[in-house]
Amino acid sequence: MPAEPDGVVPSQGIRSMLADGAITVAEPLVPGQVQPASLDVRLGREAYRVRASFLPGRAALADRLADFEMHRIDLAGGAVLEKGCVYVVPLVEGLALPPDVSAVANAKSSTGRLDLFTRLITDRGAEFDRIEAGYAGPLYAEISPRSFSVLVRPGMRLNQIRFRRGLAVLDDRALRALDARERLVGGAAHISDGLAFSVDLALDGAVGWRAKPHAGLIDLDRTGHYDPLDFWEPVIARHRRIILDPGAFYILVSREAVHVPPDYAAEMAPYLAMVGEFRVHYAGFFDPGFGHAGAGGGGSRGVLEVRCHEAPFALDHGQVVGRLVYERMAERPDILYGREVGSNYQGQGLKLSKHFRAG
Repeated sequence: MPAEPDGVVPSQGIRSMLADGAITVAEPLVPGQVQPASLDVRLGREAYRVRASFLPGRAALADRLADFEMHRIDLAGGAVLEKGCVYVVPLVEGLALPPDVSAVANAKSSTGRLDLFTRLITDRGAEFDRIEAGYAGPLYAEISPRSFSVLVRPGMRLNQIRFRRGLAVLDDRALRALDARERLVGGAAHISDGLAFSVDLALDGAVGWRAKPHAGLIDLDRTGHYDPLDFWEPVIARHRRIILDPGAFYILVSREAVHVPPDYAAEMAPYLAMVGEFRVHYAGFFDPGFGHAGAGGGGSRGVLEVRCHEAPFALDHGQVVGRLVYERMAERPDILYGREVGSNYQGQGLKLSKHFRAG
């Protein structure tokens, strides 16, 4: 048989991995779990409140839980994960990867926009969100709500996994050639270790949202339900500048409209820490078809989840805050991000998570 092509595994390849047992499931898949270049993974039926975040190192995670577990929580009837606490949740999905397939995980878009810090853990894992080629074993989510307490239930999908064979990342030369063919941003592309993007602080009215420190509970099953003003404060720019407060969480938007052609996937990477005391990277996957006119996405902006660290920081309009790293797909996926998979953020501008009412 011919070797499988290098690149990010597309939707049809993920279905093949499920059929072959490379991805295992304790319960049948539900519609929408398989995305164009990733698989949504689901929370199991119980959670462990732990006293600290940890990695299992050379052990199975279950063998390390006794060192950190405070109590167990049954998620079956819905359970509150409280702001400022750390939880570990076994996932419904597990893996038995082939020796040439590795994986990387990330929070889903709605998860990141709620400042719901979640990372994937494997047995004997030395890093969060990284899965070595050939890994066989269970998967866990570490969940730490930062801004809002949330109500969760079994089967909820907070994380997603992207699988890849070989080297798939485009270097700057290949990225410039792709931009010349496909036009990756609305204006001139600034390419250096990926495609740079900047922040838009010249919008009419609010240029972003800042999470309120003492807001209520969010039920993650409720979409279009909550009044944004109960949870967020509008951010107004003065002279196209805002001051980020230490410890605060913001939703901003990129100045550039972003395009991910159907044969490629992208991931948001944090910009160099030396440019400022803030982080822009929570939910970083951009699927094939994001911002693609043929998939209903012309003019799609990148939403930026921003947390400021130790010192107040002045952010100006057009300041570079991050970069997109593009990867080749092993083959074009049979579904694209956008209307055909019910994507919530195609064609977006400044937009909160799907749980909040628009307008």
